[in-house]
Amino acid sequence: MNKPEFFVTPGYGERQLNGLHYSQAIKIGNRVETSGQGGVDDNLQTPESLADEIAQAFRNLERTLAAAGAGWEPVVHVNSYHVGGFPPEVNDVMVRLFRHYMPNHAPIWTEVGVAALALPTMRIEIRVTAIIP
Repeated sequence: MNKPEFFVTPGYGERQLNGLHYSQAIKIGNRVETSGQGGVDDNLQTPESLADEIAQAFRNLERTLAAAGAGWEPVVHVNSYHVGGFPPEVNDVMVRLFRHYMPNHAPIWTEVGVAALALPTMRIEIRVTAIIP
């Protein structure tokens, strides 16, 4: 069995490691799993706009995948967690960003409504699995 390697996203990930003692990603063999990535900046501030928050979560995932030596192309599974239900804007933005970041494939996706996330201002958190060829 391959030894797990843990990765921390520079910026907010280092802050979370120091404060909450968890890593942003793990790689075992050719599989990369991320922890949930919120749409926050490096100071854990959340944008006012829901669309901007979702876009920031995707950028944070890109940073986290890169820290683990991956990108969006090998992403095969997405879980997204949403506070506040699913107004049309949610799926509109999610699908637009799926097509932007993964234009050559459509991953499997589980979308879940939740009562709350780690920070009171967060409305979305996304985690992914990537299989690196």
